Amino acid sequence: MEFNYTERITEAPKFDASKMPKGDEWTDELAFSAVVWLSQKLGKPILQLTSADYDEAGLKELADLYGSAYELNIKLFNHLQHTITGWPGGKPNADDTNRPERATPYPKRVIVFSPHPDDDVISMGGTINRLVNQGHEVHIAYETSGNIAVGDEEATRFMHFVNGFNQIFDIESDKISDMYREVKKFLAEKKEGESDNRTILNIKGLIRRGEARTACTFNNIPLSRVHFLDLPFYESGGVEKLPMTEADVDIVERLIDKVKPHQIYVAADLTDPHGTHRKCTEAVLAALDKAKNAGAEWLNDCRVWMYRGAWAEWPVEDIEMCVPMSPEELMHKRKSILKHSSQMESAPYLGNDSRLFWQRAEDRNRGTAQLYDALGLASYEAMEAFREYHI
Repeated sequence: MEFNYTERITEAPKFDASKMPKGDEWTDELAFSAVVWLSQKLGKPILQLTSADYDEAGLKELADLYGSAYELNIKLFNHLQHTITGWPGGKPNADDTNRPERATPYPKRVIVFSPHPDDDVISMGGTINRLVNQGHEVHIAYETSGNIAVGDEEATRFMHFVNGFNQIFDIESDKISDMYREVKKFLAEKKEGESDNRTILNIKGLIRRGEARTACTFNNIPLSRVHFLDLPFYESGGVEKLPMTEADVDIVERLIDKVKPHQIYVAADLTDPHGTHRKCTEAVLAALDKAKNAGAEWLNDCRVWMYRGAWAEWPVEDIEMCVPMSPEELMHKRKSILKHSSQMESAPYLGNDSRLFWQRAEDRNRGTAQLYDALGLASYEAMEAFREYHI
């Protein structure tokens, strides 16, 4: 089966001053991009852009198409303002005409799909906290074990604990002792670039499960709503993954059919250098297509929101929902990320970016807030951005 669902994840067309659109080539999306470009170029909020600014930038035709510079500014400022919400699950008993999410049903059943066992809090930890605090039934689905992203010293440390625990409490187990020696021997003799054996991969996967559970508990998510999918494509033991198959899709499909969510959050950070995010997203979108083709009624009342993570952010023209965070909420998000202690300084795949994941997340979220502020919107500490995917 061919999986090409991520080809549907497109960004809005971006304005290019060297290729000025003419007449009916202008769309609302291109107009929004052009106004953002002009605002950033001049360092002026949207509502302070003048007819002269548009004329000098060669955008007189654009302003005229919308009646005037003032009318264009108001239209696009309101559009951007309506993306901001402190109620990502929808605000109950409120007029939702200009809100990104509908007020009903309330509370909603929500599934957050996380490619690795930390992408949820890195990418949308503030939004998760809001959804939980606002009474929604939040499920976290960790799509892969993340076992190859745990350092050898972490596995050794946990084996030391298990062995020491047995000794202190006088629990005799030859199997544990034999495994302890086996792990120590394998890691001591392990060559650079050599893949771990299945025992060590299982230990590393268990470490990441424990961290994920701790982070979910910190966010007041019951462990009964924490799902470890362990998609088969990931379990190659190395950076190069196995091909994704129907087996991966079926696992996702069973979960969404069981929960019948009103909201789904899925990673759209397709620049993930090892390709895991792309495959995980393909699995979710393929499962949704299968549900649609099967006539699943719950799908008629379900919206899919795409987030990006530690590698990139949505351009402002593409943002359709933006959830603000206060300084206290941003600190709560940082603490959630820090629960994944194996992914701090010693994580094997931090990439070329020297910042830790919590630092990347905060810089990205603060950057989004600063962008909204510069365009003339309310000034927040940080913001998480989403784009809707239409099934």
